[in-house]
Amino acid sequence: MPAIEAVRLRCSDPDTQTQFYCNVLGMRERANGTIGYADDEAGLLFEAAELPYRPSPQDLYWKIALAVPDIDLAYRQLTEKGIEIQAPRQVGDVAYLAHLQDPEGFTIELLDHWFEGDRPTEAPDMQHLGGGPCLNLLTLRAADIGPVDRSVKALGMAPLSVVPVPRGGFTLYFYAFTDDEPPNADLLAVENRTWVYQRPYTVLEVQHVSGVGRMKRPQIHEAGYAGTLVSGTAQPFHNAHLWLYSDAKPTDG
Repeated sequence: MPAIEAVRLRCSDPDTQTQFYCNVLGMRERANGTIGYADDEAGLLFEAAELPYRPSPQDLYWKIALAVPDIDLAYRQLTEKGIEIQAPRQVGDVAYLAHLQDPEGFTIELLDHWFEGDRPTEAPDMQHLGGGPCLNLLTLRAADIGPVDRSVKALGMAPLSVVPVPRGGFTLYFYAFTDDEPPNADLLAVENRTWVYQRPYTVLEVQHVSGVGRMKRPQIHEAGYAGTLVSGTAQPFHNAHLWLYSDAKPTDG
């Protein structure tokens, strides 16, 4: 089955980025040349850019999210290391989360597996960030969800959850290469949300913001999102809406 394998980010200092994600967030260098956690998840690939990262609300790329069993533990671990991070907060019926930035200014979201107050009382694994992190979400933006929804489904991604956020002026759509079925067939159901955050693989989150025009990608010399590699496909493809691509070679026949 295909999988989201590598998220490419251009930055001013790839070595410093790699050290931060490994030494602070607990990622490791992997055999495929990326850094990440378990092999079933996406990894990160940092590439050099001439100009620094300057994020904009109209960028195609928004963030990655690291899901953890205990975000309060992760917050304590990071603050003890001197990392500046927002205190965890429950955002409506969306998620219990916090944000921080890496050395280049890319946003990292921390997600708890549970809503605030719902976490089981089991003791977390103190040796790992938040009890055991997963690169759970790759979050991209779209001004028109229709063609995006059709194209990712055509690639074989299954819809897992839909989360309207009226106060933010956007709706979140979650997709993954998986046979897992959410607990409720109604994609708007609240119980599907924390279920998504507990997936042991990387999920594509699309933030649909209507009326803002086409989302932007950086130029080749600028820092920012450089695309996402999808592995496990028999045929090559390139998805212009979200800049997903495959390096597969065509099969015979």
